[in-house]
Amino acid sequence: MSAAERSRKWLVLAVVGVGTFMSALDGSIVNISIPQIQAEYGVTIGTVGWVSTAYLLTISGLLLTFGRLGDMVGYKPVYNLGYIIFGLASWLCGVAPGFPALVGARVLQGVGAAMLMAIGPALTTTSVPPQERGRALGMVAAATYLGLTVGPSLGGYITDLWGWHWVFWINVPVAALGAVLAAAVLPRGETRGGQRFDLVGAGLFALGLVSLLLALSRVEEVGWASPEQAGLFALAVGALAAFVWQEARAPQPVVPLGIFRNRLFASSFTAAYLQYVVNFMLVFLLPFYLLRFRGFAPRVAGLILTAQPLTMALTSPLAGALADRLGTRGLSVAGMLVMAGGIGLMGWIPEAAPLWRIVAPLVLVGLGAGLFTTPNNSAIMGSVSRERQGIAAGLLATARNVGMVTGVALAGALFAALQARELAAGRGEPEAFLAAFRETERVAAALAILAALAAAVRAEDRESALPAGETAPGR
Repeated sequence: MSAAERSRKWLVLAVVGVGTFMSALDGSIVNISIPQIQAEYGVTIGTVGWVSTAYLLTISGLLLTFGRLGDMVGYKPVYNLGYIIFGLASWLCGVAPGFPALVGARVLQGVGAAMLMAIGPALTTTSVPPQERGRALGMVAAATYLGLTVGPSLGGYITDLWGWHWVFWINVPVAALGAVLAAAVLPRGETRGGQRFDLVGAGLFALGLVSLLLALSRVEEVGWASPEQAGLFALAVGALAAFVWQEARAPQPVVPLGIFRNRLFASSFTAAYLQYVVNFMLVFLLPFYLLRFRGFAPRVAGLILTAQPLTMALTSPLAGALADRLGTRGLSVAGMLVMAGGIGLMGWIPEAAPLWRIVAPLVLVGLGAGLFTTPNNSAIMGSVSRERQGIAAGLLATARNVGMVTGVALAGALFAALQARELAAGRGEPEAFLAAFRETERVAAALAILAALAAAVRAEDRESALPAGETAPGR
């Protein structure tokens, strides 16, 4: 590789890192401003939740669409347009004259974010040699966790100082910088002739996934069995079944179903989904434990919560470099087992645990997630051919979003049922809360062990490169 090619490689990673950081920052910085937004527009707590829900649903429904489009027309135009749309939508969020306009701008922002999320890993893996893939993905993952780490505190500071509008406006210069760098640095890429976009398949997938995620996000509020929930779940199952049927017969499907016959891809994809379920079962309940059960001040709770993403940010680049030298399977399995240990410690936390007894399990969870995520992502992206990097990246991001929502829904429903059982048995509210929290985290630890098993069943991926064409064999 020439000096110019090496320089271009790191510039591409810098462009992807900016987009990754911005997307992660936006996901964590906005939540702190939700109370101010509610007060300004005079909407209910349930209604203001659409500021986050609309953004998440839009991203989830469009990830595969933009991954496929990137494979068809090249990654540069899709990624660059993602920066432009994201920046424009961020400005529109800040100037929204009413709540519906804000939600509409968040939908548009989700379109831009979906472009960035679907294409970022594909740009990364196609810009570096296979033997450096883990290191590159580790650096990008570090940008993600850095955004998650600084988001809450930065959002609180900006909201207190200038108001919630600036939480969105801060994205505008970052997106502008990313768009300029993307236009100047990213390679033009290939435009593959003779390609047709499966619009029916993309529409069915978006309808099914959005219905499923919307139903899961409402479980804690309305339960599983309400007529509206039943309708959403039925719509999701019907649309996703029709999607599978469409993809099996389409000459150029959005998702080539044969990709799941690749054992390396399928097991790594399953492990990724379970890891996000497990992580968000902890992330969702932990603030309630810190604020309501232990009575910590919000600023103290915020500092405690940074222990996990900060550890992940420090661990991911090292894990990526190790994956390039040692392979991905052992690190992925070890990461999930460490994560299971950390969550398990939360499942047996003492009633009056000292501060170190709370922080130490979070550090373990962050260490395990950092050891797992980058090697597992490297396995996923390395298991498919070059012309399918976009769809692999879209599927990986979909596993993340669906896993997050599933984890929150499962934790909320399980915790509520367990707490009700404890209260019915005559325990006081604090005792019932702690018992339900512990048992929910024990279930999460068991799922983490299941994710380790999913990572373990795959064969090791030692190939230095994959040829163009079909996905790598299951091995």
